[in-house]
Amino acid sequence: MVNKVAMLTAGGVAPCLSSAIGGLIERYTQVAPDVEIIAYRYGYEGLLQGDSITVTPAVRENAALLHGFGGSPIGNSRVKLTNAADLVERGLVAEGVNPLQAAADRLTADGVDILHTIGGDDTNTTAADLAAFLASSGHSLTVVGLPKTIDNDIIPVRQSLGAWTAAEQASRFAQNIIGEHNSGSRMLLVHEVMGRHCGWLTAGTAQAYREWLDSRAWVPDIGLSREAWEVHGVYVPEAVFDLEVEARRLKETMDRIGSVNLFVSEGAGVETILAELERSGEEVPRDPFGHVKMDKINPGAWFASKFAERLDARKVMVQKSGYFSRSAAANQRDLELIRSMTDFAVDAALRGEAGLVGHDEERGDELRAIEFDRIKGGKPFDIGTPWFSALLDSIGQPSAQLAAAH
Repeated sequence: MVNKVAMLTAGGVAPCLSSAIGGLIERYTQVAPDVEIIAYRYGYEGLLQGDSITVTPAVRENAALLHGFGGSPIGNSRVKLTNAADLVERGLVAEGVNPLQAAADRLTADGVDILHTIGGDDTNTTAADLAAFLASSGHSLTVVGLPKTIDNDIIPVRQSLGAWTAAEQASRFAQNIIGEHNSGSRMLLVHEVMGRHCGWLTAGTAQAYREWLDSRAWVPDIGLSREAWEVHGVYVPEAVFDLEVEARRLKETMDRIGSVNLFVSEGAGVETILAELERSGEEVPRDPFGHVKMDKINPGAWFASKFAERLDARKVMVQKSGYFSRSAAANQRDLELIRSMTDFAVDAALRGEAGLVGHDEERGDELRAIEFDRIKGGKPFDIGTPWFSALLDSIGQPSAQLAAAH
């Protein structure tokens, strides 16, 4: 018998968290109104500290209001329960304490039967670690997660919650910044989009932005031309490109219309950037483990500097849409996906089915509770997907020159 349910949101913010919380509360109120619900504040941090909010009758009555907001009303944090050293340093557990044991003790003391985790692969694999630890100690806990990542990069989930909204919002951001293209002659605009390892969001943003362009009417005789507002280049981490070839193509655009607009993933072109640095004799910044320091590479600024030089740009602007996009309220498409997943998550939890809810790409896109041991991060964007190839073809960027980076 289920008496008490807990939920938490963790990792970075995404345009689905508030709505997912609202959806879970609404479904439990509908099918199991007597079940007590609590929410741990700031994710696993609140779980370790015993910091929780009780879902009162007033909250149940007004849960639908949560669908209209971004962010997470119960708070987020980045906490990995298997990284004891980090948690000791942050004061979340005492030296010598096993964080999994501390979390298990709290869940046991709170009488929690079901835990809903809303987050990315780290959040949900951490939940799986916790459930396994509890099972080994004789405590039964059903963990049912919901997939949140604006990069849409969770294996094997077809579509993560919030990604569609993030692309739409990044498009809105682009609509404003690209309005700057006439703020100076020979203007280079670089729109840097979140996505260290996956280019889905950048590609989705470019696609959404071009759909907006399709909805506009233009007056080229006064300078209001679609070509000046167009996406002129899209660069994602999954592909490498020839800098000189692209520069020659974009130089022709700059010479003809006086501006160039690029959409760049924050992890795009790393292989190209490193090769360029090494050819020029510059030192590649690395950490003690030999990993490239992405914050030192700064792809948006790199793209801007390299293309500005080759395009004879007189004015350069680099703008980042990430925080604007991820803090938005879910759009209608995401709201429908969230509703279907939260309803399924509650029903699965009450049946005792653990896992991460999503459309399983390895099981015919069936909506199900996917086994936690199959969940991984870093799903690459397929640069050969037809809609992306069509997008590149329509803007004159040769898809043939793109090659898999990995």
